[in-house]
Amino acid sequence: MNNTIENIKNHRSIRQYLDKDISDEIIDEIIKASQAMPNSINGQQTTVIAIRDKAKKEKLAELVGNQEYVAKAPVFLVFVMDFYRTYLAGEKTGYKQIIHEDIESALVGAVDSGITLGAAIIAAESLGLGTVPIGGIRKNPEEVIELLDLPKYTFPLVGLAIGYPSDESHQKPRIPFESFRHNDTYNKKAIENSIDSYDEEMEAYLKDIGRYDKEKNWSTLTSSIYQNIYYPKVKDAMKKQGFTPEK
Repeated sequence: MNNTIENIKNHRSIRQYLDKDISDEIIDEIIKASQAMPNSINGQQTTVIAIRDKAKKEKLAELVGNQEYVAKAPVFLVFVMDFYRTYLAGEKTGYKQIIHEDIESALVGAVDSGITLGAAIIAAESLGLGTVPIGGIRKNPEEVIELLDLPKYTFPLVGLAIGYPSDESHQKPRIPFESFRHNDTYNKKAIENSIDSYDEEMEAYLKDIGRYDKEKNWSTLTSSIYQNIYYPKVKDAMKKQGFTPEK
């Protein structure tokens, strides 16, 4: 297998970083690689904000749920769903934009930003950097929007902490491959048959890294999270940004 695939398969989240700066040239290369990825209708519905400012990173670390590695990372990227750019295109041409009134806008924005995020992770790791995505950017979205001065028709979807790793970290096991790759149709049996074995694998992994008392296994962790709407402020914040998916 080639080096690119091996690097991707070796991915692990890195939350501890060396006290070492990352040059603007490297950050630019990472963002340029992510910008090169495909996007819906070439609308380019993603904007990436690179944050180095210490005070901003500290505030963001607080807003995302007191995740201190956001403040300690040399650079923190925020991936923004951006229909303000396309709104300006409509203002220029006379076509009234209504995509933000449809649920499709959220899907397009999330898919495009997800592809962009994945490319940024691969690019950063190919340069010897460690990363961890931060979905908690949506925990207090209105404050993040104000902090980053985001205009209407935009929304912060996910963050990415980047730095030189200070440790190897652990690679978390994934669900069995046969329950991830399906052929021709969705295979419910493969999903159902994989859960117990994966829970056992995760239990062993969590015991090995000393986190079993907190998380137990995959079923316990995910079901305990998904019994709640864990980012309840998103809906109202999106409406304030002009996203009204009524259609």
